[in-house]
Amino acid sequence: MCTMQIGLFAETASIKPSPRERININKGWRFMRYSGEPDHLIYDERPKTYNHNDDIVADTRASETGGVAASRHGLKAWILPSANDFINNPANRHIRPAGNPGSDFAFVQSSFNDTQWRKIDLPHDWAIHEPFYKEANAIVGGGMGRLPVQGVAWYRKKLNIAKADKGKSIYLDIDGAMSYAMVWLNGNLVGGWPYGYNSFRLDLTPYLRYGADNQLAIRLDNPANSSRWYPGAGIYRNVWLTKVQPVHVRQWGTYVRTSNVSASSAKVDLDVDLENRSRTAQRIKTVTEIYVLNDKLEKAGERVTVFPDAVTVLPAQTKLKINQSVTIKNPLLWEPIPSQNSHRYIAITRLYQNGHCVDEYETRFGIRSIMFDSIKGLLVNGKPIRIQGVNQHHDLGALGAAFNVSAAQRQLEMLRDMGCNAIRLAHNPPAPELLELTDRMGFLVIDEIFDCWERGKTPLDFHLIFPEWHEPDLRAFIRRDRNHPSVIAWSFGNEVGEQYTSEAGAALAKQLYDIVKEEDATRTATASMNYAKPDMTFPQVMDLISLNYQGEGIRDAPAYAYLKGIKTSPLYPTFQKQFPDKMIFSSETASALSSRGTYLFPVFEGTSAPVAEGNGGDEKRKYVSAYDLYSAPFGSSPDKVFATQDKYPYVAGEFVWSGWDYLGEPTPYYTARSSYSGIIDLAGFKKDRFYLYQSRWRPDFPVAHILPHWTWPDRIGKITPVHVYSSGNEAELFLNGKSLGRKNRLPYECRFRWDSVMYEPGELKVITYKNHKPWATDRVKTAGKAAALELTASKKVITADGKDLCFITLRVLDSKGTLVPEANNHIKFDVAGLAEIIATDNGDAADLVSFSSKERDAFNGLALVIIKAKPGTSGTIRVKAQSGMLSGQIVIESK
Repeated sequence: MCTMQIGLFAETASIKPSPRERININKGWRFMRYSGEPDHLIYDERPKTYNHNDDIVADTRASETGGVAASRHGLKAWILPSANDFINNPANRHIRPAGNPGSDFAFVQSSFNDTQWRKIDLPHDWAIHEPFYKEANAIVGGGMGRLPVQGVAWYRKKLNIAKADKGKSIYLDIDGAMSYAMVWLNGNLVGGWPYGYNSFRLDLTPYLRYGADNQLAIRLDNPANSSRWYPGAGIYRNVWLTKVQPVHVRQWGTYVRTSNVSASSAKVDLDVDLENRSRTAQRIKTVTEIYVLNDKLEKAGERVTVFPDAVTVLPAQTKLKINQSVTIKNPLLWEPIPSQNSHRYIAITRLYQNGHCVDEYETRFGIRSIMFDSIKGLLVNGKPIRIQGVNQHHDLGALGAAFNVSAAQRQLEMLRDMGCNAIRLAHNPPAPELLELTDRMGFLVIDEIFDCWERGKTPLDFHLIFPEWHEPDLRAFIRRDRNHPSVIAWSFGNEVGEQYTSEAGAALAKQLYDIVKEEDATRTATASMNYAKPDMTFPQVMDLISLNYQGEGIRDAPAYAYLKGIKTSPLYPTFQKQFPDKMIFSSETASALSSRGTYLFPVFEGTSAPVAEGNGGDEKRKYVSAYDLYSAPFGSSPDKVFATQDKYPYVAGEFVWSGWDYLGEPTPYYTARSSYSGIIDLAGFKKDRFYLYQSRWRPDFPVAHILPHWTWPDRIGKITPVHVYSSGNEAELFLNGKSLGRKNRLPYECRFRWDSVMYEPGELKVITYKNHKPWATDRVKTAGKAAALELTASKKVITADGKDLCFITLRVLDSKGTLVPEANNHIKFDVAGLAEIIATDNGDAADLVSFSSKERDAFNGLALVIIKAKPGTSGTIRVKAQSGMLSGQIVIESK
């Protein structure tokens, strides 16, 4: 038996010799970002004159088109061949020109002294710990998060390649680099990949020196005005070396499909893409065994089954695909939340040449059936599953775009606790590890790739490279992700401008749709629509009707009548009538806005209104009221969304905009840094809306939640509305022991409201009932002055591997242990022991203090500090917080 190293989170080379090695090379890079004029090694020319304004309403019609003529000085012609493996028609593949551009540039030379450059480890986001731009006309405004993501930067690292590796094929695998990556090795331009979200591979073999150091140099170029949200900057995902024999399984070279799935059996089909890079034909035997995958991502127990041996003659310098099938008896099925049975298998494929194992390739997969029914909705393994989803951007708050497994898992765990069972990846391919988490945790995933096509939304976004790169980007994206059981559908576009171009837009949609189906015919394909109507051609292309805001209506309620922009009545029934055989779901709903713990008066008497000054908004402080009745101009409150979906039960569910707050796109206040739309704020603190969605999505879980807080010294005798979220259907509210009335929740209502409560200090208490029996209670008390700082940690023991993080919440309390709900104490954090503070935050979208600061004002009584242990250490870590005379600390162990 031959063995291999493929550990998803491993950072060391394999311990024993193997025909295939996958080595993480995240550590020990040198980094430099230009502070002035960058070098001349451009990918291509870009438009120089354009509108720099980025405070544009999200549903503004896309209109940026085209770019500039290709520059004879650009390196595009040398980079395009990197895409050839993902271009199906040989006639459309690119021929590399003669020459070696950049070879004389100092940074690509082994002799260049980079010791004055910063020493960093990957993943790395160069912007996240820098100061925010605070000026009104900043080069990077609120839309992209007010952080210095723009500019050109270089990464350098030496690679020692052993003499024993001569004869192997050696590849550089980059999971994500933002953006326009171009790679040199030993002064030779290897290739690159412009789209910053895609994973890609480059062949280093022709340029290697064996038994010596090899100089790797990577140039990134991240334009301002290239995104509608914070894109991050740098090599922000993992980087690997892959070493294989000349005969091997290609990149993302296996494709598993399951069919005829039942409790008693399932058919498993497997494609294996083989490559022979040797100079002679080779007779190859392919053997694939299937095992159960355990929680440690290892094979468990005895072999489940084996595919029949496949013997083939593989000509020199060719690629070949083989197909195999097998039936598994009594399969362990992959099931989504709330089931805890997210079973998976591992297929181990071995290639034998002259009796010797020359390659071993592992494929994780799950067995499940997915059906999309126009009336019943989504069915997984024959069971109806209501889609209770959220949209998630790729940043991790104060950590930026640099991917971290523990931070992503924290996000998913909180969403799961809320009752969320589905994630829409908005609007780009995720880190590979995120899909490993969704597989393991049982989330359903809509995997999405493009926010625009030929018609751009910002002047320097993907539309500039769409003509050459849409096919390779789309094929690479699907090949990487198609074995993940959590991925149930592909989305190849979000609110694209081609919705407006009638037949031409639909024709382009069909081209992209066909590419998706060529790569994966087993899943549905769609693009999300905020403009295309049922009578248009564009929706006809889609397998699913994926609606952004149109289902409940856009700017159609009375409170939105004065606004400009798209106006749409609720279109669920119209789409259902036009497409009776297609499942309908909402890919974006709500876009309700709020600042956690902030309540503004008066309170809107209806159920949904756009944020405006004096009506849910405070422009001076850049706050939005947390009564959850206020939305973006194109959005709706959760109340309106729930009521509309309840009226049309054939709607399969929703993806709320958004699960967590994210960096950039700070509607309605573009002088802020981050969004207001999250159910959970940027620091990871639950907004009131969390309990509203939990009440709906977990109807059997006892939930009762009162808002607002009850500390209002300036509101004595003033009307202070009280709302309650509960999974119960009756509620009685008490103020200082006196009943303010018992209410039944009526059809199409999702909250209990007492809108005429006169404030008086003391205690509010609610008792909720379900089917006339006590269900859940909640209470809020008037707080006194700040008297203590309380620290609580996400974990008591932290792994000292340089990656595991501990998230520590600070709460400002009064002398009785009650949260002081409007406390904004200035906090100084410190850590003693073998650990370091990575970032601090408070969830306030308007806070422009750098995330790297160890000082932070509490926001409405809460603040966050993130720490990690120094690698390879163990012992006691003390995290301390100080605010004037107040202090607090917590002890954590590292190992």
